[in-house]
Amino acid sequence: MLDFLPPRLAGAVRHVNLNRLYELRVRADKPLSANLGGKFCWLGEGGVVGRAEDALFPTAEEIADALFAASGYSVYSAAEQLKQGFVTGKAGERVGVAGSYVYEGGGVLSMHSVTSLCIRVPHAVEGCAEEIYAACLADGMRSLILLSPPGEGKTTLLRDLCRLVCKRRGLNVLVSDERGELSAGDLGGSADVIRFADKLTAFTAGIRAMRPDLIVTDELLEGDYPAVRRAVQSGVYVFASAHLTRAEDVPEGLFSRYVLLDGLGRVGKICGEDRNVVA
Repeated sequence: MLDFLPPRLAGAVRHVNLNRLYELRVRADKPLSANLGGKFCWLGEGGVVGRAEDALFPTAEEIADALFAASGYSVYSAAEQLKQGFVTGKAGERVGVAGSYVYEGGGVLSMHSVTSLCIRVPHAVEGCAEEIYAACLADGMRSLILLSPPGEGKTTLLRDLCRLVCKRRGLNVLVSDERGELSAGDLGGSADVIRFADKLTAFTAGIRAMRPDLIVTDELLEGDYPAVRRAVQSGVYVFASAHLTRAEDVPEGLFSRYVLLDGLGRVGKICGEDRNVVA
């Protein structure tokens, strides 16, 4: 985990509990910060420090080195992923980037002069989705979507829901992992994974080739809903997530349960197909 970090940054991270490290913020010539257990703090050479001025200040060269290493030392791989604003580490770490986009012919050609990294560290928290399973699936399978702002545990919950369904129901589950993050961990013995394909491709090819009972995917955007609708109309259940805070913002007719999160991995309320609260 995080083995792509350059020596100074790796040294700082070595002094914190990785089980509590959710996010690492690396900005050129600015203090290194981390989300530990839901709270941001500064990191120095010996770990957590109380003042920003005592933290490490990553250089632009260290950022470039980390990005190149996270992409597997492949210039082509890095270039293709950077068009989407991120690269994925081999352990499923999603490395978001900020810098200067270059456009050509109306589309993104590349990104250069990367100045910031947002490194999200995946966690497998076995049992974290038990409450959702009991409230939404104990009486039968149905499609559901997890809703919250970024960074509140949707991916971790989806991963555990997938594991629970595989273990307790033995269904054939297809995981559509567009960013290589969702499948970082134990998904269960009857799960198959399609990585780095857009959702339309993964859903279409997966339904034809793998005959799934359930498709699990992360971070739906507006353009992804037609793929979900096609799966549901084909008789395939779908578990998904989206960066939304209201069930009303999801197209109707796709999901039977809307799980709105309230903080890190906590369930705020659960709504039924009619958007009324059921739990």
